[in-house]
Amino acid sequence: MKRWRRLAALSLASVVLVACSGQRPVAVSEKSSDPTTPVVGGKLVYGLSADAAGFNPVTDQFAAQSYSMATTIIEPLVSVDVNGDWKPYLAESLTPNKKSDEWTITVRSGVSFSDGTPLTGEVVKANLEAQKASPLNNAVLAPVSSFELVDPKTVKVKLKQPWVAFPYYLAAQIGMIVPPSSLADPRGASQKPIGTGPFTFQEYVPDSRFVVAKNANYWRKGLPYLTQIEFRILPDSQTRAQTLEAGQLDAMGTSRDEDITKFGALKDAFTVQRSQGMAVAEYMFMLNTAVKPFDDIRVRKALAHAMDRKAVISTLRGGLTKEADGPWSQDSKWYSPGGGYPEYDLAKATALVKEVEADKGPIKFEIISTPDPNTMQGIELAQDMWRKAGIEVTIKQADQADLINRAVTGNFAATVWTQFSSPDPDGEYIWMHKAYAGPVGAISLNFTRLKDDKLSQAFDVGRTSPDEATRKQAYATVQQRLRELVPYVFVDHLDTGAIIAKTTVRGIGEHVLPDGEKGLPMTGSPIPYHPFSGVWITQQ
Repeated sequence: MKRWRRLAALSLASVVLVACSGQRPVAVSEKSSDPTTPVVGGKLVYGLSADAAGFNPVTDQFAAQSYSMATTIIEPLVSVDVNGDWKPYLAESLTPNKKSDEWTITVRSGVSFSDGTPLTGEVVKANLEAQKASPLNNAVLAPVSSFELVDPKTVKVKLKQPWVAFPYYLAAQIGMIVPPSSLADPRGASQKPIGTGPFTFQEYVPDSRFVVAKNANYWRKGLPYLTQIEFRILPDSQTRAQTLEAGQLDAMGTSRDEDITKFGALKDAFTVQRSQGMAVAEYMFMLNTAVKPFDDIRVRKALAHAMDRKAVISTLRGGLTKEADGPWSQDSKWYSPGGGYPEYDLAKATALVKEVEADKGPIKFEIISTPDPNTMQGIELAQDMWRKAGIEVTIKQADQADLINRAVTGNFAATVWTQFSSPDPDGEYIWMHKAYAGPVGAISLNFTRLKDDKLSQAFDVGRTSPDEATRKQAYATVQQRLRELVPYVFVDHLDTGAIIAKTTVRGIGEHVLPDGEKGLPMTGSPIPYHPFSGVWITQQ
């Protein structure tokens, strides 16, 4: 089981492909009466929904909570701006050749790890080679043929094919750089991370807290503002909200509509920052098309027609979200309108069920869910909708690690799922391309195991073409095929993911990159994460 868990970890490690980094320095003072001027000092207590599996980007699975903690210490080569475009971060520049099958990475000068080791091209090359050799991330780097050290500051990445979106992958776990000492001691790096970031490791108590302290030698002068951050692990969402309300937290992450509504109404005491655009994940039911009954497209369409998305949004989201018919939101430049997704129509669903029953007998399947009460509420609502169409559904609970392992090995028929928050559509390549669809029992990153030539060819065009119009057309085809083949029953864009903070906490959602451009404020699913170097606390 441990081997499956290491390999399955990629399903969380690569879902989110945006990195967190610091904010451009501004004039600060130790004390200031100006509520808009950052104040140096102070401790932030921050509530997270789960612990990390470890803090080594080469060996440990990273989910949103992992990024929240780890990126205070470890930084990536690339970041993403507010428009969703990649920008250099620890890298000074990334330059493709004409075919985009070679990328030259120039490392930023004057950057050192907190242990005093300088950041060099050799260190970057060693990190990328370790990522390619790691069972955790090697599938993502399959298109890479070699890494070459050109000079002390420059690494050339040679690819087997053009890859125009390659830098986006260096904005997440794969591009997070650790010193040679961490590469030499993976287990130690997992528990006591070292990086170039604005904070340094201070203390870690599993399932309780993770504490970081200000890096006095951080390369971005004037940052960070805070002296210390204590992340508290509070898995129960209600307890987390109550702890914030009681004043024992300064900020927390949530995905509950009731938290957004409640704290949003208390404008004098709290602020609410919600994810937007491509950073928003989709809530869906994922179907295994390689097993019964979902090897029959009629059954998949019946489930979609029986799904009353408006009722889900009204019941579970307080009416705050919008319906989804694919992996990208309607406010994204990659979204393609045109319909084709099975709309709610109970009569059509019932007719399809009767047609299948006449051929094959009653439709029955098991759906897997984590035991979280909010998640179970959604599963039970869907179960009732499908029952009304004549489909018998049983629910099996599993912890998150087991659920992911079953998805990777194909040991499931259907499961609740949240995914697709990459800033570029190529980030979804490995989850849907036929090349990553293995047989049941084998490891497959294409969890639905759908093998569709048109969909895969469209992803190939999107990966290799530098022309944006061509890419948009390719991803329009991707959306069309997903709507026609229904490997996912899409429900809504889960933009109830939010960070709620006391009004004394400033800088959340105000990410600024080293060159002065605005960075993507936050991303992640279902609860977002964000940079901490630009966060500060006003005087009490």
